[in-house]
Amino acid sequence: MSELENTGLVQQAYDYFLSGDIPAVLELLSEDVEWVVPEVGGVPGRGNWHGREQVGQFFQTLDDTQGARQFEPREFVAQHDKVVTLGHYVWHVRSTGREWESDFVHVFSVRDGKITRFQEYTDTAVLAEAFHEG
Repeated sequence: MSELENTGLVQQAYDYFLSGDIPAVLELLSEDVEWVVPEVGGVPGRGNWHGREQVGQFFQTLDDTQGARQFEPREFVAQHDKVVTLGHYVWHVRSTGREWESDFVHVFSVRDGKITRFQEYTDTAVLAEAFHEG
């Protein structure tokens, strides 16, 4: 696929996520997808997830623990099989009632019309603080 097609695939995944259609997001992933989010102590659902089923569990954990107040993918940069998204989000943590916000970088790898890898970069310090009781 071309860089333009890869970017379109990633944008479609965001559109499905923002509309709450997680099954449609999962259909855009390869069977052996690797999903990497930074591990943060005391924050559920962080770490590495492998395969569509585990990524589905990641999204369920995310929904159980946080709600997006703002989620804006702002720029897309594509080169070869990579699409990098620069954006900003604000999350509400259900267990503490706190909010956290950060710019983010998402790096996607695409092969044969499917997302094969996702890695997130974000401010883990503000994330940890939002989950901290007290």
